[in-house]
This record gives sequence, C-alpha cells and structure tokens, in this order.
Amino acid sequence: MKRPTLEAVAARAGVSRSTVSRVVNGQTTVTADIRELVMRAVNELGYVPNGAARNLATQRTNSVALVVSESPNRVFSDDPMFSTVIRSASLELEAVNKQVVLLLAGSPESHARVENYIAGGHVDGVMLVSSHGADPLPVALTRLRVPVVSYGRPAVPVAMPYVDNDNVAGAATAVRHLLEQGRRRIATIAGPLDMIGGQDRLAGYREVLRDSDRRSIIAVGDFTRESGAIAMRQLLADDPELDAVFAANDLMAIGAMHALRQAGRQIPGDVAIVGYDDIEAARYTDPPLTTIHTPHAEQAAAMVRLLLGLLDGGPAETVIVATELVVRASS
Repeated sequence: MKRPTLEAVAARAGVSRSTVSRVVNGQTTVTADIRELVMRAVNELGYVPNGAARNLATQRTNSVALVVSESPNRVFSDDPMFSTVIRSASLELEAVNKQVVLLLAGSPESHARVENYIAGGHVDGVMLVSSHGADPLPVALTRLRVPVVSYGRPAVPVAMPYVDNDNVAGAATAVRHLLEQGRRRIATIAGPLDMIGGQDRLAGYREVLRDSDRRSIIAVGDFTRESGAIAMRQLLADDPELDAVFAANDLMAIGAMHALRQAGRQIPGDVAIVGYDDIEAARYTDPPLTTIHTPHAEQAAAMVRLLLGLLDGGPAETVIVATELVVRASS
C-alpha cells in the first residue's frame, strides 16, 4: 500500500495542501471546523506525518545529545550518578517530545567521533557530563556554535552555561561537622584533580582546616569504591592517629569504611567518616554514612530546562543547586 500523502488528505477534506500542513504541524491559524475536517480525513486515510520532512522544514532534529566523557566501564559501573543523570534528563526531554542520544566520549577516538557527529547536524543541542581537564570537547563544541550546557562547571575556561552544586560550600559543611564532633586530625580522600568537583571539594576541605589551624592530610582517589579503600590505607600509613575522614564522594567513603574495618578501626569510635552525594547505598552501610546530599536528578532536570531555553533563544545562565548535610551514624 502506498503511504497516504498530504495531497490525498487535502482532497478528502476538500481543503488546500497548505491548510492540511498547518493542521498536522499544530499551527493555530486554522478554524476549528476546518481543523475537524482535516483530522477526520487524517484518521480515515491513516495519514502519518513525515517527521524527516518536518525536521527539514523547521531545521530541528528534535534530538539532544547527552555526552558523557567517561569510558563505558565507568558509566555502567556501580556509580549511580550516571544512571540518575541519564534517567532524569531522558524523562525531562520525553515530556517535551524530544529524543536523547547517549554518546560516550572516554577516549581520543571517541572525542573525534562525537565532535563529527554533532558537527553533522544530527542533534539540536548538547549536554556535557563528567568533563575532565584534558577533554577537548567543551572548546570544540563551542566553536561549532551548537547550544551546549554542562553538568558541572567545565574543567577548562570556556564560555558555557552550566548547572552545578556549590562543591566548595558542601565540602566545608562536611568538615565543619567533623570539627563540631570534636575530631582533631581530619583527613580527606579527594576526587580526581582534573575535575572541577574534585578540585572544589578539596578547596572546601582546606578552607575550613586553614581557618581552624589544622593541617591538611590528603590522599587522592578517582571517585570509585576501590580508590577509596586504597587511599584510606595510604592515609592510615601516613598518619595512624587520624580520627576523621571526609571523602569527596560516597563510593570512596564506602571503600574507606571497608579499609578501616580491615585495619581494626571502629566507625565512628576511632574514625568518623563523611561522604558526598547521598547515594541510596549510603543509608545501608554499617554504620549508615553521614554525607552531603546532592540532588543529581534535580540538577539534571535543570540542565535540560537550561538547554531547552537556549534552543528557544533564552539566556545562557548558570544554575547552582543547594546541598544539605545528612547526619547518620558514621560521624
């Protein structure tokens, strides 16, 4: 069977082709009675609008790229941040009839592939997630003049709107909480220092200790559970008397708790620990983990709304969401 055309619908309804086009494209310049005639003909003939032709006419693909600058092993790991961001962004775009295209850019080859895909006009805009300092995509995409929004402050100096939480303030809140519990030798397991989140949470830790005349005790992880355990063992070897740890995310905090138990340390009796993110697993550790609540789902939804605003000619604003200390038994 031949696919029904606009011309066939127009003939059945007794109107012009342009009138049918206006109706099926949702324009409001057609009277209610004519619209009813056209829609009756559409239903009788089984006409389905040609999405490709419509996109060609509007210069829109109705697709948005979600670019994650990590390897597949990292994106599909036990870190729930990625799944939360992908799910929340997808739901927000689905609500406005737009498609999300997930692109992973964890290698130089994938950087080039993603850049070429976006330069080819396959998407209307881009959302960048998990950008590292050496990532060439923020600068490359701004040169393409495609609307781009970053999940988190970009790791390179580039004029790009972003949505983030106040990582410095959140980390400072965590460390002040440990001080208020009477802890005197407070270490930190910092996140990757080529990422703004890692840098800013370390800055918040240092800021509070500097003001309280205490020295910094630092190990660096990569936001994974294993790196938290390795860093914790390093911290205990460097300073066996430490009595508190602020980990820059919950997965590293959970790894650190495992290493502390292996070393025979009681939590929080010997060592108190605070994480960052408030992932679901933080409620079920032994003891439950004190952490900084970061609203990743709300942050992702705000990123989508910011990008949709850009696509409609809106301002390139920066959005900062609030964090909150959630006190549990680990501190």
